[in-house]
Amino acid sequence: MAGKKDLERLRRRRRRKQRIIRATVHLFVWLGMAVLYYVGFSVFFDTPFEYQMKHSTDRLRREYEALSARYDSLSTVLGNLSERDRNVFRILFESEPYDFDSEHEQRQSSTYEKIVGRSTRQLKRELRERVSEMERQLETLNASYLELQARIDTAGRRCDNIPSIQPVINKQLTLLTASYGMRIHPFYKTLQSHQGVDYTIPEGSRVFATADGVVRDAAQRNSTQGQTVVIDHGNGYETSYSHLSKINVRKGQTVRRGDIIALSGDTGLSLAPHLHYEVRLDGMRVDPLFLHGADPHRVPTPDAHRPDRHAVVRLTRPRAGIQAATSLWNES
Repeated sequence: MAGKKDLERLRRRRRRKQRIIRATVHLFVWLGMAVLYYVGFSVFFDTPFEYQMKHSTDRLRREYEALSARYDSLSTVLGNLSERDRNVFRILFESEPYDFDSEHEQRQSSTYEKIVGRSTRQLKRELRERVSEMERQLETLNASYLELQARIDTAGRRCDNIPSIQPVINKQLTLLTASYGMRIHPFYKTLQSHQGVDYTIPEGSRVFATADGVVRDAAQRNSTQGQTVVIDHGNGYETSYSHLSKINVRKGQTVRRGDIIALSGDTGLSLAPHLHYEVRLDGMRVDPLFLHGADPHRVPTPDAHRPDRHAVVRLTRPRAGIQAATSLWNES
């Protein structure tokens, strides 16, 4: 009996040990399968948190690329406006503007190390602030440019009323026979002031208006001047054309620079066919050649009577009218 009990106890112990071993094997198998499943799922599938983080990163990357492209576009526009401002500065002040680009590059190189290590959120916020600041600068520059352009256009329209071309076609500068100033009078043989210039031209030659204006008088003035046309150009300027043979305009008519207003002749006190031309500024006679400029190789003809208005930016300087007229005469 004792032997049977011991054998039975031994069998139960062996079965218990086998169950423990079997359970342990099953446990390790299930753990291995779980690890393999987790690894495989992690490799081929994203967890909800990883999925959210990945999409958030992609969205931030797209926003950053869009902001970078916008920043580059604004930089290009700002560079173009800055170059326009530099050109206007050169024309206005005849000097080179201060170069801010090199200083900006130095600041960028010195602050590059500060950017490294910052978070994406912080870089994104700073980039948005820089883009906003650049947009404000762009609006300011654009407003300044439009204001300057409006001033140039206004000055250009005003400059059209300044006598700045010759009243006759005189390409070779050989028709001017009597200048402004003191001279011996051809009839009275006395020293008198000649308050205009004379162009010796054949009778019937075209006479051109030297600036925009309104005809103030167009008739037989007196026995000395003969048939005369007087044009009021505004801003204190007035021109007179004497010894004409035919008048093509009437009193009150609006004329533009280069319009044919009359034909030259020999009326009045005259030795030969010629044109007597005068310019008055605020009622005082001035030398017309001083308005026309002194370079004989760049004197235009009235056929090219509409000069470039960009030259009128010189109106911002002292003696604006005279200098602007000189620039128009030289640049036509």
